[in-house]
Amino acid sequence: MHTIGVDVGGTKMAAGVVDAAGRVVAHRSYRTPAATAEVVPELCRLVGAVRGRYDIGAVGVGAAGFVDEHGATVLFAKHIGWTGEPLRTSLEGLLGLPVVVENDANAAAWGEARHGAGRNERNLVCVTIGTGIGGGLILDGNLFRGSHGVAAELGHLCVVPDGRRCGCGAFGCWEMYGSGGALVREGRRRGVVAGADAPAGPAITRAARAGDPAALDLLAWLGDWVGRGLAGLAAVLDPPCFVLGGGVVAEAGELLLTPVRTSFRRHLTGVGHRPVARVVPAALGHDAGLIGAADLARVAQDRTTARSVPSASKDRRR
Repeated sequence: MHTIGVDVGGTKMAAGVVDAAGRVVAHRSYRTPAATAEVVPELCRLVGAVRGRYDIGAVGVGAAGFVDEHGATVLFAKHIGWTGEPLRTSLEGLLGLPVVVENDANAAAWGEARHGAGRNERNLVCVTIGTGIGGGLILDGNLFRGSHGVAAELGHLCVVPDGRRCGCGAFGCWEMYGSGGALVREGRRRGVVAGADAPAGPAITRAARAGDPAALDLLAWLGDWVGRGLAGLAAVLDPPCFVLGGGVVAEAGELLLTPVRTSFRRHLTGVGHRPVARVVPAALGHDAGLIGAADLARVAQDRTTARSVPSASKDRRR
């Protein structure tokens, strides 16, 4: 049996048919509609486009927003325009398949834990460095979602009291200093990047790969802030491994990861007297979210099937 994973973002939605080993055997992506009312119908069309001849058991959806503790309702997704969207109920009615809904960063973390860089780790912290910072926690082999489903919003940990104002309304959030958006803002402040409309993040990375000292210094600055945040998370969670994903990490690679590791060790409490977590790049790339969502759907179906099968002891009593 295969499952379908869908990754729904503010600009693009991607779907893939995923087998039990985490391999994507069919893939399609569409632009996310600008009109909120068109998102669910387009999502169904996307699922239909990849479903094809495969025997599909369930669908998992990773959405960029807050998802309730039941994996059913998108409480808030700013870039999609959803508030209190009963996504699971809507999709199950339209697709005729069981559906699981999850936050996209949680789904990516689950994908990396099951089939990627964190495979075989029972405890794992996944941090996604993109325009902002997303996160997912795997604790004792389980996805940690919190009491209300909105745990692991790691980008909104306060790292600078009364610091820069974040889009969430708070001040000094980690993503204001350790994200791709922060890299671009700092580059413009230093005069390294000019023009509000330029694809500045990739330009900085290309310049750094070419050996430009100013661009390399910017990545070192970003790596320092990322490492500071990881050190704080390690003080609370003590994971054996941090998996770093997202576009910025994929583009910069070791040019970013090396200063991240240096900063992490420098700011880690008790360093020299405790094991130091590994910091590794994500392995699944842009497919991490849909692979994780598909696997979460598979796990949910396996549990449902197990509950519906009578135990051997009950069979003997009949």
